[in-house]
Amino acid sequence: MPRRGGLPAPAAARRPPLLLLLRLLLLAAPLQPGRGLNLCTSGSATSCEECLLIHPKCAWCSKEEFGSTKSITSRCDFLQNLIANGCAGAIENPSSSISVVKNVPLSSKGSGQTHLDVTQITPQKVALNLRPGDQTSFRVQVRQVEDYPVDLYYLMDLSLSMNDDLDNIRNLGTKLAEEMRKLTSNFRLGFGSFVDKNISPFSYTAPRYQNNPCIGYKLFPSCVPSFGFRHLLSLTDKVDRFNEEVQKQKVSRNRDAPEGGFDAILQAAVCKEKIGWRKEASHLLVFTTDDVPHIALDGKLGGLVQPHDGQCHLNEANEYSASSQLDYPSLALLGEKLAENNIHLIFAVTKSHYVLYKNFTALIPGTTVEILHKDSKNIIELIVKAYNSIRSKVELTVWDSPEDIGLTFTATCQDGLSYPGLRKCGDLKIGDTVSFEVAVEARSCPAEDTSHAFTIKPAGFRDTLEVAVTYNCLCGCTGHAAPASGKCSGNGTYACGLCECDAGYLGARCECEEGASGDMHHAMCREAEGKPLCSGRGECSCNQCLCYESEFGNIYGPFCECDDFSCARYKGVLCSGHGECHCGECKCHAGYIGDNCNCSTETDGCVSSDGQMCSGRGTCVCGKCQCTEPGAFGETCEKCPTCPGVCSTKRDCIECKLFNSGRLADNQTCQKHCKDEIITTVDVLETDDPNAILCAYPVNNCVMKFTYSELASGKSNLTVLKEPACSSAPSAVTIVLAVIGSVVLIGIILLGLWKLLVTIHDRREFDRFQSERSRARYEMASNPLYRKPISTHNVEFTFNKLNKSYNGTVD
Repeated sequence: MPRRGGLPAPAAARRPPLLLLLRLLLLAAPLQPGRGLNLCTSGSATSCEECLLIHPKCAWCSKEEFGSTKSITSRCDFLQNLIANGCAGAIENPSSSISVVKNVPLSSKGSGQTHLDVTQITPQKVALNLRPGDQTSFRVQVRQVEDYPVDLYYLMDLSLSMNDDLDNIRNLGTKLAEEMRKLTSNFRLGFGSFVDKNISPFSYTAPRYQNNPCIGYKLFPSCVPSFGFRHLLSLTDKVDRFNEEVQKQKVSRNRDAPEGGFDAILQAAVCKEKIGWRKEASHLLVFTTDDVPHIALDGKLGGLVQPHDGQCHLNEANEYSASSQLDYPSLALLGEKLAENNIHLIFAVTKSHYVLYKNFTALIPGTTVEILHKDSKNIIELIVKAYNSIRSKVELTVWDSPEDIGLTFTATCQDGLSYPGLRKCGDLKIGDTVSFEVAVEARSCPAEDTSHAFTIKPAGFRDTLEVAVTYNCLCGCTGHAAPASGKCSGNGTYACGLCECDAGYLGARCECEEGASGDMHHAMCREAEGKPLCSGRGECSCNQCLCYESEFGNIYGPFCECDDFSCARYKGVLCSGHGECHCGECKCHAGYIGDNCNCSTETDGCVSSDGQMCSGRGTCVCGKCQCTEPGAFGETCEKCPTCPGVCSTKRDCIECKLFNSGRLADNQTCQKHCKDEIITTVDVLETDDPNAILCAYPVNNCVMKFTYSELASGKSNLTVLKEPACSSAPSAVTIVLAVIGSVVLIGIILLGLWKLLVTIHDRREFDRFQSERSRARYEMASNPLYRKPISTHNVEFTFNKLNKSYNGTVD
């Protein structure tokens, strides 16, 4: 494979990923020429095409004699740098371009003899030629024209619960046509109905239900067999036919609550010929139901595993023939088919299911939802409201956008303000025009001669803007390549100022031959075995390193191992500005030490106004004080509100400034030591400031008080009383009265205590008496002191009666 002179093949192979990474970094933080990192030169592009990929501001110099012989001047740089280096007239710097291929003006009215001539978006076709990273933009205008034709297809749920709704729409066609003709003079109306798939478990499939699924249902004993979708009336301007078809309809009955409405929506969208959708009209599909729909994968309950194919399956009887073969369609498929056919779907559902269908609108673009009364009495008002809502907004959609193309939109709506990142406008009136700025950027270069195309389309419109994209990735000088050029020693192809060496040759002019001698030449360009050629900062031309140029400074050394910009920095300044950078090491000026020369050996800046080093509260490090006393701060640690002795220090300033006394009474000394003190005198001293220190010192049997605090400016604030606080001696009478009063007060307190103790003791004794008394209570019958008034005595005696003896007792 051919290679650039002096660049080994493995390094060349690694270039594109490196360039891509550098370009991503640059796009994340765009850099201006001459300030910060110059990624055009840092990318080390080896060809013009590689240079163009780094950044859209990078240009390539194709001039043969460019740069110096001792170093490599990058041919890839900012345009002004190349011109300054003497490359004017030989610079490759392509840019993105745009051309408008078709631009028909916007129409003002929709209805007329030639509807196909109505234009609602301009331009209609644009061609872009993009350089990667170079953004270009164009403006798109969209207008909702007046009196635009309208096709409205009414799709109704004919399950049993919609019976009362069916009665209320039998004359819907006439009333709806009257209202819609207030908005457009060209209105057509169609009609279709649905229930659900006529298979178990969605419908009643037993033989007894085949002709009348309502058998045994007392509330409504007669209804028609269940069906998936039935197209009843193609779009027509004869609204009486709509009324006739509605009056013929009867409700049916399915088994589960969800309906098969999504099957019906898809068929109504894709069966364009049978439904009768016109290309030049606005398409409205009104979907009315009082329950939730079946969605994709529900069909598996009935054994339907084949996904919906998105095709039309209406038979000769205009009935959905694949109802029992295909699963229900997914939301994504519905959205795709509705958008393809420019159909605005209007969900007219009962209040209990409004939230569910509202969530569907976020997944199906161009869809609105309105609340339908249970008997459908508000259907006309609902349709008109939804139509006005649709016509009051414009939203751009993008079809078939290539992955390597980036698009950003900026909307300019009726208020005249720009909204970056927004591609829709609302609150529009019929006839209003809005515009969108579309910025396009290619992220990469595809294969040569590749072209792409994508479409920008307002949601629900038939009008489109076609955008054709080609890529500007090649340099003009590449087309003038010269094989076996004498400029390349006959061993390579000369193109864009460089030699692409043939296999086996290397060097800036392909003057060196690979092999044993080539390895020797490479070895002489390495500082040590295993290290990169020329330290990775130059190219090995035969046996000598040619160092790259850098905007940061000089790269030098036999192996390009040294430079004067890679030393340690302090606060962004190389060697702190106090030294020179030599081969990665700071050489400090006199008076400075440290890796980055930021440490001064001088101590003059650490001496405080009182002559002490850091006021005796710290140490001098690198010419600056580091305070070690807690609470101390300032350049020389001179400020310390909480340090011992601070009040005496501030006292000296107060005495010398206010009273011209004290040890600093000399005016010059006072001004030198007290230059940062702000002294204020007051009649009453406020001591409630938590940041102020209260100080006091004696003055002639009085006390002088002041507060001390530090200000944000670095100065000290001293607030001093105008006069010292003095106190007078108490009189003898006062002392006597105080002693007498104290004795009396103490006596009263002692009496009070005695009385308290006596009272407590008495109460305890009384409580004890009461307790004993309560225990002494008993019944009279058990009173030991009580005696009966009658006494009984037993007397033993013996007597004879009739010569008989008797013993006994007498009571």
